Amino acid sequence: MDAMLEWARGPVFVFSLTFMLLGLLRHVLVTFYEMRRTLGRAGDKVLPYRQILKATAQWLFPAGKIRHEPLFSVTSMIFHVALLVVPLFLGGHILLWQRGLGISWPAIPNALADVLTVVAVVAAVALVVQRAAARASRDLSRASDYLMPLIVALPFATGFLAMHPALNPFPHQAMLFLHVMSGNLVLVLLPITRLSHAVLLPSLQLVAELGWRWPLDAGSKVEKALGKQGEPI
Repeated sequence: MDAMLEWARGPVFVFSLTFMLLGLLRHVLVTFYEMRRTLGRAGDKVLPYRQILKATAQWLFPAGKIRHEPLFSVTSMIFHVALLVVPLFLGGHILLWQRGLGISWPAIPNALADVLTVVAVVAAVALVVQRAAARASRDLSRASDYLMPLIVALPFATGFLAMHPALNPFPHQAMLFLHVMSGNLVLVLLPITRLSHAVLLPSLQLVAELGWRWPLDAGSKVEKALGKQGEPI
């Protein structure tokens, strides 16, 4: 088991991290290339950047959405906060970065990490239950929409059990191996699933704004595509 754990922490982690970074970098480059190309063809090239920034901030901090869907929105926000804070600021994770690359940063207290870990697992289950319970979201959901929160929560659950042997009914090394491998799985899934929105979210409002700035000849092309040339609108 020690050899398998070192394999998971070493080659598999390096592959997963590299795959994630290259995949997300591709998303960013393709997105900005398409935005630049779209702006070049746009009929109106003057963009309301203040409005775009405001709309982006509303997406990142959805106060209005919380008023309309309070339970789901608050659960989702808590889930995302835990997903960002625990992997990046857990002392054990920072120690691994320090050993491997010689870099480190301040860690959160272990007690806070435990609370956020439990919150992440509970929030993941709550999101699945809420999605299944609400007919509007249930009708639009795919199997991956139910599986993804649980897959993302798996490294949290296994990490919590690995760090608390008294609560862990399985061998410590086996649980630690499952924790590392589930974390590697999440890294691989980041650029090839809807999880990539965590990186692309700040650009979504800009993409939407550009999407409505049609080329100057767009109207005639739409008429031609519909076979409605010369007909009144």
